[in-house]
Amino acid sequence: MLSLQEISDRMEIEDVLNRYAYAIDERNFDDLDNVFTPDATIDYSQVGGDKGDYTHIKAYLKTALAKFKYYNHAISTTRMKIDGDKAETHSILWNPMMPNGERGQERFFFCGLTYHDHLVRTPKGWRIKTRVEENPYFYPKVYDPSEN
Repeated sequence: MLSLQEISDRMEIEDVLNRYAYAIDERNFDDLDNVFTPDATIDYSQVGGDKGDYTHIKAYLKTALAKFKYYNHAISTTRMKIDGDKAETHSILWNPMMPNGERGQERFFFCGLTYHDHLVRTPKGWRIKTRVEENPYFYPKVYDPSEN
């Protein structure tokens, strides 16, 4: 049976993961300050993105996602392992995206992947300290951003 502390931790961690999705989808990148630790490391390289420290990735996301007219991040099926003030999560993400294109030429592609996160409890609540995106797949299978 879960203790009240573990129930609370699980709910707070899910809130952090959801906060990430909303910050990205609403293009409110400053809200990522409430998701990641200031010294976080983030790796999006398996999906053709960048990797680096939080400050670098926050700036990268603003630029990279400006290339898209629409996107939606649906995080689900999260597995958690909590050990005191540290936690590991593995979450599945479904991400439809529409690159900027000429009017009438817009087209969606779909991305699926897994977030592997290490979180820590901070005085401000749970925050992601490391994130790695893995196992990407795309539909259509081949997506070339240079086509836009």
